[in-house]
Formats: sequence, C-alpha cells, structure tokens
Amino acid sequence: MKKVALVIDDDVATLELMQYQLESKGFSVFTAENGKTGEKFVKENEFDIILTDLNLPDISGIEMVGICKGIAPETEIIMITGDGSATRAVEATKAGAFYYVEKPINFDELLVLIEKAIERKSQAAEIRELRGKLTSVDSYQGIIGGSSAMQDIYEIIENVAESDANILVLGESGTGKEVIANAIHYKSNRSKRPFVKVNCSALPKELIESQLFGHVKGAFTGANTNKLGLIGKAEGGSLLLDEIGEMPPELQPKLLRVLQEKSYYKVGSETAIDSDFRLISATNRDPLESIREGNLREDLYYRINTIEIRIPPLRQRSDDIPMLAEHFLEIYSDKYNKKNKSFSKTAYEQMLNYHWRGNVRELKHVIERAVLMTKKNEIGKLNIPDSAETNHLPGETNSVSRTPLSGEEKTGSESLGPGSTFAGSEEFSANDETEFFEKIGDIVIEKMPGIDKDNGKRKDVFSSLEYGVVKAALEKTNGNKRAAAKLLGLYRPRLYGMIKRHDIES
Repeated sequence: MKKVALVIDDDVATLELMQYQLESKGFSVFTAENGKTGEKFVKENEFDIILTDLNLPDISGIEMVGICKGIAPETEIIMITGDGSATRAVEATKAGAFYYVEKPINFDELLVLIEKAIERKSQAAEIRELRGKLTSVDSYQGIIGGSSAMQDIYEIIENVAESDANILVLGESGTGKEVIANAIHYKSNRSKRPFVKVNCSALPKELIESQLFGHVKGAFTGANTNKLGLIGKAEGGSLLLDEIGEMPPELQPKLLRVLQEKSYYKVGSETAIDSDFRLISATNRDPLESIREGNLREDLYYRINTIEIRIPPLRQRSDDIPMLAEHFLEIYSDKYNKKNKSFSKTAYEQMLNYHWRGNVRELKHVIERAVLMTKKNEIGKLNIPDSAETNHLPGETNSVSRTPLSGEEKTGSESLGPGSTFAGSEEFSANDETEFFEKIGDIVIEKMPGIDKDNGKRKDVFSSLEYGVVKAALEKTNGNKRAAAKLLGLYRPRLYGMIKRHDIES
C-alpha cells in the first residue's frame, strides 16, 4: 500500500514541488494551504507523515504540530521553515515534531528523515500491540492476573499455543492448571476440535486403560459394546491428563508408545488406530520426586515435558489477589443478584495478609461466601483467619521483599547519577512519555554491570523499578493510596497488591 503524506504550506509553488517529489517516490499526497484545511484532513484521514511549514497564514506551525498530535498522536511530523533559530527548533520538538528542517530543502536528505519517521511510527505501533497482548494485560484467555509471573506465563502460551508441543503444567492445587490448559487449547490451531479432560486420580485403576484407549466388544466382562476411548474422542483436538502422576505405572508405557508412534490399540483389539491429538499434562506434585518414588516413568516425563509451565502459588503473586477478588465479586454478585457489592480496606488487607493454602480456588470460595453472607453493600470483613501465626507456613513469609538494583545504595532521583534529570522539574506531556521512559530505560541499563561480572545471575530489574515508582508516588501523595493510584493510572486494588508485595509502609 502507498504511504500517505500531508504537506501544509501557504506557498503554492512549494506545495506543488513537494507533491511532485513525494509522488515520484510512491507516496499518495494531500496538500493544504493553511492550518484549518490541514486540521480537517488530519481528522478525516490517517497519514504516515505530516510536513508543515512554521509560518502559516492562520496559525503557527508550532500550534499546528500540537493540533496534529492531539488528533493523531502516533503520526510523526517534520517542521519545515526558513527560520533557522535554535529556539524555534526546540519549540518544535517540544510540541512533538519528529525533526526540524531548514529551507532550502535537500529532498534526498528530507526523504531519509521521512523514512525514519515512518519507521518510528511503525515500531511504536508494534510495541503497543505487543504490550496490549502480553505485558499490560490483567487477563488473558480467561486467566486473571497482571503480575510479572503471570505475564511470563502469557508469553509462553502465546509462543507455543499454535505448535503441537506437549505441555506439562505444574502448580499447587487450586492455582488454575486447568484454566491454563484451556488457554493453550483455545489459543491453538486445534481450538475448533474437541478438548477432552480426564483426571487420572479420579478414575478407578482397573478402568483407566479402557477409558483412555477404549475397548472392543467382549474384551472383558461387562464390555457389551465397542467403546471409543478418550484418545479417540480427542481426535484432532487436545487431551488434558490431569494428575498425570496418579496414572498406574503399568499404563504409562502404553501412553509413551502412543506419543512415540502416534497410534494406539483399543483394549481387546490387535488393530492399530492412528492418533492425532495435542497432549497437555498437569500435576500438583514435583515430577522429579514422583520419578524417585517410582510413580512416574522418567522416559514418559521427558516425553510429556517438551514445554513446562509452572504456576506460582497465590501467596507468591499477591498483586493478583485484588484483581481476582474483584473478578469473583462481579461473578457472584451477578449470580446471586446482589449488585453494588464492594470490598472495604479491611477486607483487602485480610486478603493480602492471608497465606491462601488453597490458592485461587480458596479465594474464590471465600468471595462467594462473603457475597452470600454480607447484607451490606460493603464487605467489611472476610471469614478468613487474621492471625499472622496461623497465616504463614513455617519458614515462609507472605510478603515479597523488594529486590534492589545491583549496586544500588540510594533511592530517589539521585541514584540515577549525573545527567539523568529530565528538563529540570518540568512535567512532561503524553507526547513526551515514550521518549521519557526510553531515557529512563537507557539510564537503568547503563548502570547495570556487565553479565560477565555476576556470572549471568541477574536480579529482577522491573521489580525494583516498580518498588521505586510506587514508593515515590506514595511519598508525593503523602501516603494517600487513592491519589497515588490515580497518579500512576492504576486500579486501586492493584496498587494495594504492589504495596503489600514490596512491603512498603505508607
């Protein structure tokens, strides 16, 4: 598709020349002789690049840049003028212009700038799309959680879902292993085919082989008809084997053979049947321990564990607790027709201080009970223990302490080092945010030691940055969490989770 350019200039000869030169390079060109016409075009069309003169008959080029950025913030703008003063150049870039070009124009040089501006716009769109998919989401394919641990899981799913790689999902009971499995299947190319689930610990051991592979009539007492097994039912789709470590050891070699040979036999039959399914396995036990105990074959473990996803327990991702609580509150308020329910500060503190041995499942049940039992709109206190002694397992802590940056000794802006201030104490506009945070990123990375200096072991930089930003916001608002959340653009319960995770005292 042709790139689209807008040229704004009151000199008709300049407009015609720019239009001719740009069209010769494959651009589709709009021209405007004043700011009002240019503004109308920007409102009605999407442009890859805008070129505007500094001196327009009805408005200054500086104001024109601001208007265009307000309408189309992602479109880059190049200012063209005969005024070569440095002050004007600074004003243009502060207003949001990509670059400032003096007349007479060297078109070849201008074309290079235009290509760079368009590339920057494209890169910004790609970054925004990626962040929208992964790094800024509070939910993904039915999974609720915005913590860094969950973002990592979302990225794994995004990368592997469309493959046929076998997945092993590990996590304590109640962490949501089946929800993760659902996300993998429904994100995959097999999403329109069956998703068959079986809990290996819930099936009688004498029947699990027949359930899994199916049987033919007369294969054993009670086999009065042919039966299609779960593998057959999952044809073309996915098969979830939950609690894989509970599968009888004598059945595991047969499953291994199915995965290796892509075929299986019904019980009582000698005819091989081709299989086509994607295997997702799950367990709440340490698979290596199950191997040592003889409950899981080592060769099967390596076959089912092409990709491993470990779901952290809820106590290790406390930022997700308020999000999950609000999600369940909405579900059960609708289910039981109890509208306008909300949590008090005490309820949030209870949730964040509790150990949640039952993980998300336990939280879900607590919220359901609260919705049913609380007559007032505000849920003041949850029916869960408050005592720290009862909430923590031996040797464990409910808060996640902050990890400082390597070599960090100070907090605040002085720790960034010389030359790290940004335009003094001036506030920056939305148009400056991307560049501002890019500079912050440059400074952080510059301060980090080389990988060879710490043998490749790296602390969580994002955790440290999060701590610093949240702490600064609370200090600026004198500990007012509502104001701090608004300042940071956060949902207030999510801020509570961050405060708890980093053990920040207001």
